[in-house]
Amino acid sequence: MDLLLDYFPNGLTLFEALGLIIFSYFTSAVTATVGIGGGVMMLMAMASIMPIISVIPVHGAVQMGSNGGRAWLMRDHLSWTIFIYFLIGSLIGAAIASQVVVALPKDILRLILGVFVIWIVWGPKPRKRNVNPKSFIPIGIGTTFASMFVGATGLLIGAFMEPKLLGKMNAVSTHAICGMLQHGLKIMVFGLLGFAFSEWIFLILAMVGTGFLGTFTGHFILNKIPEKIFIILFKGLLTLLSARLIYLAIMELWIK
Repeated sequence: MDLLLDYFPNGLTLFEALGLIIFSYFTSAVTATVGIGGGVMMLMAMASIMPIISVIPVHGAVQMGSNGGRAWLMRDHLSWTIFIYFLIGSLIGAAIASQVVVALPKDILRLILGVFVIWIVWGPKPRKRNVNPKSFIPIGIGTTFASMFVGATGLLIGAFMEPKLLGKMNAVSTHAICGMLQHGLKIMVFGLLGFAFSEWIFLILAMVGTGFLGTFTGHFILNKIPEKIFIILFKGLLTLLSARLIYLAIMELWIK
């Protein structure tokens, strides 16, 4: 047991490390099944166990691997056109974020994101809504910019991946590769800032491994879910996660 503990960073007990590895399986299964949610769940678990300074970069590395596995497993359903435009926007967003000091308090940003996502999901929509791939340039800019300052923006990307228009398989797979890109950019930024990923590499790889198993399970379940049921689950989980962001923001702002 002590020998195994040597592979994990100082400050984590063996029970905590194994708990994160097992939890990665379940959160990846949730995301692969519904399209979103697992990243936020994992962020909450990490924040309750790990040193706070390590949470965002390690979470980004794990999520990049998890999203990458999901994108590869569902590669036949990817919308490469959407991804290319999203890539262009993401590179612009990352460049802007690296140069700008955000004066907006984190809780204000949480509140804005939560309200915005709920409006996107439940607000009035034009009668004719076609998915314009070029619209993913500004979407990439905005979501990537936000991802540098809040832990997980998967629900924000998911708000624009309308499963009713794209289809459930296309929505989940394209969301995965866009998430992989954003977390990859985040890793580059933290790496340049000097974060020691090498201390966490064994835990990261183990969580990515169990996450891929969870993705495989979720992919199997996704194939069995009727389209209408998937859309209800997708919108429901987006709403719950957004409500949580709004609640946390209001509580923190109220306390201050």
